[in-house]
Amino acid sequence: MDFAVERAFNSLYIYLDIVFLVIFTAILLWKKRYLALIAGVAGSIIYFAVDYGIFYHLMGTRVVTGADPMWLLLWLSISYGLTNFAWIWLLLDRNSRWVEWSLLIVAGWVAIAFLSQGLGTNFAQISIARGTARYHSIMAGVMFAGYLWLIIQNLRTKTIEKTNLLKLLAIGIGIQFSWEAVLLISNIRPTGIVPLIVNSLVETNLGIPILYLIHRAVTGKFNENLS
Repeated sequence: MDFAVERAFNSLYIYLDIVFLVIFTAILLWKKRYLALIAGVAGSIIYFAVDYGIFYHLMGTRVVTGADPMWLLLWLSISYGLTNFAWIWLLLDRNSRWVEWSLLIVAGWVAIAFLSQGLGTNFAQISIARGTARYHSIMAGVMFAGYLWLIIQNLRTKTIEKTNLLKLLAIGIGIQFSWEAVLLISNIRPTGIVPLIVNSLVETNLGIPILYLIHRAVTGKFNENLS
């Protein structure tokens, strides 16, 4: 299935989002959630390598209008890389305050979207778009391989200590759905419900099994404050 994933917003959206990222990072440091912050930084680097390096340069599927592509995609990668990966990490923590962290991020996204739409009419207009047919099939394959590994491990395990696959699916689908829904209801993403459904099922969800295994290995050796 090929469809365009588009966004149209103004530069106020970027400024507000940067403020939110600073606040979010400060709260992570305040609560000594260093591993979650490290995961967010790593996610930002991965997103930028994929979005700017692969989608924009290698495949040519990413189009940016109204801003410098490198700087815009760097901000975009940090914006969703930091929040998505840190949020995933926090939800994987057994003792994390998942309601508070989730509300902080979703409420921040909603506020940024609607404030920029209401107050940013005099700011520069920016639009970005990318096609999906050339890589969604690969993403779906990676997602299947990751979950297949976890399914096989669960089927081989006779004890009660099995991977909670429903929790992983809820995290993988729910995080992507949250920000896709915010973009849709605020009219930043005008392309309808198809990107909301397909992206929610595939894009963040594909990395959940890998990040779960990394989280399990790292937290077996370190506490959140790196002790």
